[in-house]
Amino acid sequence: MVRDMRTRDGRALSASAQEVLRRTAVKAVRNGKTHQVVAALLGVRRQVVGRWVGRARNGGLPALKARRRGRPPGGTLRPWQAAQIAKALVDRHPDQLKLPFYLWTREAVAQLIEQRFGLRLSVWTVGRYLARWGFTPQKPIRRAYEQNPAAVRRWLRRVYPAIRAMAHRERATIFWEDETGMRSDHQAGTSYGRRGHTPVIPGTGQRFRCNMLSAITNRGRLNFMVFKQRFTAPVFLDFLRRLVRQTTRKIFLIVDGHPVHRSGRVTQWQRQHAQRLRLFFLPGYSPELNPDEMLNQDVKANAVGRQRPHNQAELLRNVRGHLRSRQRRPQIVRRYFQAPHVRYAAG
Repeated sequence: MVRDMRTRDGRALSASAQEVLRRTAVKAVRNGKTHQVVAALLGVRRQVVGRWVGRARNGGLPALKARRRGRPPGGTLRPWQAAQIAKALVDRHPDQLKLPFYLWTREAVAQLIEQRFGLRLSVWTVGRYLARWGFTPQKPIRRAYEQNPAAVRRWLRRVYPAIRAMAHRERATIFWEDETGMRSDHQAGTSYGRRGHTPVIPGTGQRFRCNMLSAITNRGRLNFMVFKQRFTAPVFLDFLRRLVRQTTRKIFLIVDGHPVHRSGRVTQWQRQHAQRLRLFFLPGYSPELNPDEMLNQDVKANAVGRQRPHNQAELLRNVRGHLRSRQRRPQIVRRYFQAPHVRYAAG
């Protein structure tokens, strides 16, 4: 259809003239004229009249008021202001600064800038600032409130270096151990789909799980045990006996503070086998210090999250198969130790 040449481009009008035009159109429609007639009288498109009427219906006549044109009111951060904001992003969380956010998003940073300096910046402008300051969107590491920072510093500066030196003197191999559970409904990754239509992945409605014990070294060695039952002292002792049988050198095993690791049965067994194995404990609530956590994430993402097991037996096969493939590729296990928060254990 050929557009009527008399249709005007309202964007060429001043803001106040646009407001008068909107009010006139809405008033005419309310007096009984059709959208098409009003559009012809005012020289605008019928769809535009409908949009104005809808805006007035939802927000009243104030919704037709002239709005500020151009870029949103804002400004430019001065260098000292930018330095303050960047420091706040590193040193504080949004809720510590009384902002209604849990993570640092562009919206949260924009609100912090407005709160401190009275500057209103768009999220796109804030995104450019963040890129200029060297900030990128990343998945955060969860850290427990109960963690003792002094104990973590002591572990990094004194305790672990002493363990490493002792292992060198006694010709022992340092293993990092951890345990984790996996559920059949765990999902990882994304799938393409049309906008507004979330992809549906078929799978069983049943829920089943399995557990895994593993120990790795910074040379790429991996020992594991996959099992169905709960993680208990007998299960852990079974794993320790296997580890001792499969390792010729003395073992320094670094574990977390799980009650099973500290149980009486495990303590007694370790004393009886002190010539072959010693346990060392990480600081409490500090899983990010354990490189074996990287293996856990790998297994959950690739052996469980991207698969669709139909039963527990298939879940067990998937997990064992993935772990055996990692055993055959020690370079991948060594790569776990290159993550920034566990790189201290790579040497």
